[in-house]
Amino acid sequence: MWRTAVLLALCVAPPASALADDGTLLGDDTWNYHSSGRVAVDGGLVVGFPAALPTGLSTGAGAGVTVGDTLTWGARASWVTATESSLPWTVTHSDLRLRVTGGVQAAPGRGTIGLRLGLGGTLVHESRVRNQGMRAGLSGSDLETSAFAMLPAADLDVVVALHVAGPWLLMMSGGPSVDVLDSKLHGGWSAQLGVAWQP
Repeated sequence: MWRTAVLLALCVAPPASALADDGTLLGDDTWNYHSSGRVAVDGGLVVGFPAALPTGLSTGAGAGVTVGDTLTWGARASWVTATESSLPWTVTHSDLRLRVTGGVQAAPGRGTIGLRLGLGGTLVHESRVRNQGMRAGLSGSDLETSAFAMLPAADLDVVVALHVAGPWLLMMSGGPSVDVLDSKLHGGWSAQLGVAWQP
């Protein structure tokens, strides 16, 4: 009886080659990379000082495209927001940062390091809401105000990228920024952490 059961199990059991997993997630070339392309597209999380608020920390998202090898040029856009409160008001600033960039970079090994200058403008939207205004029966501009302003701006960023796998890179950048507010220079900083794709 047991001989019949063993014989039946051997006939039903799949061959050893069928048990091998040919669709493994990691292979010998998983972490290989290629960087033959001259175009890189990146995006990620952005933090920094608001363009017009004197205090606070803006957070949001940004993306950009870079073209070139040693000398580079490109364009970048980011949207960040910050909210601060005082006794009478709650103020929210949303900054849309638009830049044309130029820079220089070197690529030692799997990494790339460079310096990037961005010139352009920051579109600021300010929204002010009077605290407890609705409870006091206020309405219209007494309760809430809103305004837009376009500020000339510039950024100087150190850019570090690391090839991870295939066309994908981990990218970090950051540095000082400046904009012109009420005919005065307003300094700050910004930084971005994200990923890049270089086909």
